[in-house]
Amino acid sequence: MTEEEVHGVHDYVADPRNADVLISVNGALKRREEAVVSVFDSGYLLGDGVWEGLRVLDGGVAFWPEHLKRLYAGAKTIDMDIGLTREELTARLMECLKANGMQDGVHIRLMVTRGIKKTPYQGPRFTIGKATIVIIPEYKTPVPDVQARGVNLFTVHVRRTGPAEQDQKLNSHSKLNCIMACIQADKAGADEALMLDPAGFVATGNSTHFFIVRDGEVWTSPPEYCLGGITRGNILRVCREAGIPAVEKRFSLFDVYSADEAFITGTFAGVTPVREVDGRVIEHLDGPVSQRIRALYKALQARSLTPIA
Repeated sequence: MTEEEVHGVHDYVADPRNADVLISVNGALKRREEAVVSVFDSGYLLGDGVWEGLRVLDGGVAFWPEHLKRLYAGAKTIDMDIGLTREELTARLMECLKANGMQDGVHIRLMVTRGIKKTPYQGPRFTIGKATIVIIPEYKTPVPDVQARGVNLFTVHVRRTGPAEQDQKLNSHSKLNCIMACIQADKAGADEALMLDPAGFVATGNSTHFFIVRDGEVWTSPPEYCLGGITRGNILRVCREAGIPAVEKRFSLFDVYSADEAFITGTFAGVTPVREVDGRVIEHLDGPVSQRIRALYKALQARSLTPIA
């Protein structure tokens, strides 16, 4: 598939400026072809690390304190020392953005892995040196056609696990279950996978959170089987502040197929309407509740910006 072929919520408009962006690798600014890590890095060997996706708009980073809190909570959970204070990491992020002259329309992947291993083995005690911190900023604008036509979801057999297996609150580099779900959705010709929890209730998308609207009420799954999404939480927040009934509850595909509206959420594209699920066309594409929520979210996002300084 080429970049020109639109397929999915994470597709973006190609931007030639990305050929020249500077990437921060442990504080050193490198061109794309020079931005490398060791084959002995824990992230490469084992997927051992945590990460955040960030959006830069109108001269600021959206919801930066919330992302920072989640990053450090994840690092503490896997007993990993990031090696920088929150203030130091913020300064490094801002340095990277300023070096690139970036102010708007940017998506960032901020990655922290446990660091270099002295030999390929999973035990953290075999790690030598400090954590590896990489910041990749790119000019990325969602493809307008995706928003206009909505996305097509396919329910996959790969389930979201609970805390006894791998806690889904961890935004870890280990994403193989989501990758397997994505592959199945791709093979089915869908834009995104819809994943269920172990009991067969709706959990989340493979890379987004999922919401439905029924009789004016907004539903999303409870938090046990999905990432603690920043956008997900902010959608619930704007709904409640605006008096839109919004609940976290278990619901099945029966409720999805007969929903009035449906949408997915994420840092990159915000609120994206769902056109169909498993061949069932959702009654209203980008209906009035979805449109109102998108407007409320964009307003909150604009108020959330941490200035690039």
